[in-house]
Formats: sequence, structure tokens, C-alpha cells
Amino acid sequence: MKEILADIDNWQQAGKQVALATVVQVYGSAPRPLGAKLAVSEDGAMVGSVSGGCVESATVQEALEVLSTGRPRLVSYGIADETAWEVGLACGGTIEVFIEPLNW
Repeated sequence: MKEILADIDNWQQAGKQVALATVVQVYGSAPRPLGAKLAVSEDGAMVGSVSGGCVESATVQEALEVLSTGRPRLVSYGIADETAWEVGLACGGTIEVFIEPLNW
């Protein structure tokens, strides 16, 4: 979290809304550990990581929706190990990501 705090602070100082995505559950393999974080500003800038590849871009879209509605959400992403490489992921497994608006 420390590595993304400066960016979050800069965005908020500039008056931008920020959402924070956190890996809250991991089933099977995952490229990032439990607690990994991704911050997204209202203009789509991002810092940190919750997974990589298509999961990262999907999480950014979910974060923008959270900022639009002001309502947090829990999302789940998963794929079987056998098909992970076919879609550009390093491993299979499932992660759950909690996305919330930050109001510091």
C-alpha cells in the first residue's frame, strides 16, 4: 500500500475521486497475493496491481463504475489453469476483489 499512497494523495489533492481495489480472497493460483491493491483515479489513471492482464483492465472499469455510483462492490475473476495461457494469464485460479471509493 505504501507504494501507491503518494499517487493517491496527489490525485486527491488535485480534487480527483479515487477508488481502491483490494484482493480479499484467493482460490488456487493467483499472480498477486491477498491484500494486493490497485488505486484508480476518476480519469482512469491507475497505480498498483491486483492481478495483471485482462483482470487489471476489468478491475479499472469496475472501479470507474464504483466512482460513478459511490457504491462499493465485490467482484470475482477466475479461470481454469488449463485455459489461462490461452487468454494471456500466467495462471488459473479465482480472486475476489473489493472495490471501494476512497474518501480521506
